[in-house]
Amino acid sequence: MKTKSSLLLVAATLVFTTASAFAGKPAAQLLTPTNHSLILIDHQPQMAFATRSIDIAELRNNTTGLAKSAKAFKVPTLLTTVAEKQFSGPIFPEVQAVFPDQKPLDRSTMNAWEDDRVSRFVKETGRKKVVMAALWTEVCGVEPVLSALADGYEVYFVVDASGGVSSAAHDMAVQRMIQAGARPLTWIQYLLELQRDWARGETYGAVMSIVKEHAGGYGLGVIYAGEMFKAKEGK
Repeated sequence: MKTKSSLLLVAATLVFTTASAFAGKPAAQLLTPTNHSLILIDHQPQMAFATRSIDIAELRNNTTGLAKSAKAFKVPTLLTTVAEKQFSGPIFPEVQAVFPDQKPLDRSTMNAWEDDRVSRFVKETGRKKVVMAALWTEVCGVEPVLSALADGYEVYFVVDASGGVSSAAHDMAVQRMIQAGARPLTWIQYLLELQRDWARGETYGAVMSIVKEHAGGYGLGVIYAGEMFKAKEGK
C-alpha cells in the first residue's frame, strides 16, 4: 500500500514533468469527435489477471465507458489484441459488444505501433491526434505512445482505462509518457470533452446513458435528479 508521502511525491513529480513537457508549447487543442482516433490495446483476460494498479471491475467498467463514448461520437476506433489464441485470450466481452462487427486486430509485437496495420489505421483516418488505452501501461501502453509521438502524432493516454502489474509500474510509465509529450486523461474527461455543450442534442441522450451506467456516483446523481424532477412534476 502506498504511504501518504509516496503519493505526494508521485503527484509532485507528475506536476513537474507535465510543466516541463509543455513548457514553451502552445496550449493543446481540445479533443473533438472529428480530430482524433482511438486505439484500445490488449484488454484481455490474461493481461487483466496480473493488473494490480486498478481494480479489475473498475478497469472493465472504465474501458467499456471509453469504448461507448467513442462510438457515441463516431470516433474511428481500433480494437487490438496480442497473442489472443496462444496466451492472452479474447478482448473483454463487454468491449467487443460495443463494436460487435469489428474483429480485433491480433498481433505478435508488444508495441502495437510496430504492426503496420495499426499505424496504417491511424494514418488513413487523416487525424493527427490519437487516444490510446492499454494493458499493461508499462509495456503495451508506453511503447506505442512513444512511437506515435516520434512519428509526429499528438497522443493522449487514458490512465483509468489502462493498468500495470503494480502501481509503481503504471505510475512510472505514465510519467515517462508525459515527459515525452503525451497528455493524460480519464475516460469520463474524454466523454465530457467530446460533448462539451449540453445543448448538443444529437449526442445528449447517449452521453447520459453512458454516464448512468458507467460513471459511478455521478451517474447515480443523474438518475436521482431525474426521479426527483418526475416526483416534483407529479409524474
